[in-house]
Amino acid sequence: MTETHSAAVGGDSGPQVAELVASRVLDVPDFPKPGVIFKDLMPLFADGDVFREVIDGIVAYHGRDSFDAVVGIEARGFVIAAAIAYATGVGVVPVRKAGKLPRATHSASYALEYGEATLEVHQDAFTAGHRVLVVDDVLATGGTAEATLDLVERAGGTVAGFTVLMELGFLKGRERLAPRPVHALLSI
Repeated sequence: MTETHSAAVGGDSGPQVAELVASRVLDVPDFPKPGVIFKDLMPLFADGDVFREVIDGIVAYHGRDSFDAVVGIEARGFVIAAAIAYATGVGVVPVRKAGKLPRATHSASYALEYGEATLEVHQDAFTAGHRVLVVDDVLATGGTAEATLDLVERAGGTVAGFTVLMELGFLKGRERLAPRPVHALLSI
């Protein structure tokens, strides 16, 4: 494993935040398959001071009163969403893999880098006009994010923002999500 760390890192919240995130990302070669370098953010989650600073930075960027709920995308997005929801006193809503939610759901299928997947959200997750901040750990090709943003809107929510800890810019996920704004703390 190697650290994702460089003197010239960037992100939408400035170089200091980008450097902080980069300092806690480990590269894991050949996971989940040969030739892929997995960007492991678990060291960031495990460092309480850094995790708090990252969450506070996300809240400051969007504004404490700019959203009514936070959506976390399975699975690492749950960790981020729960922390933001707690810090701001709003609710948290999970977007899960198919078959994991117990009540009536909206679902969306999409292509992944390694195949296809389906995500779901409860049909009654939001009231009409509910302002929703969507968060996840990594933006790659944008398929997961696009499906989630569409699910939020189909369930009656209004997307107030979308934030990821790290964006893999070479995979052009941001372009796929246009014209929706993307906030990435670290872009590589």
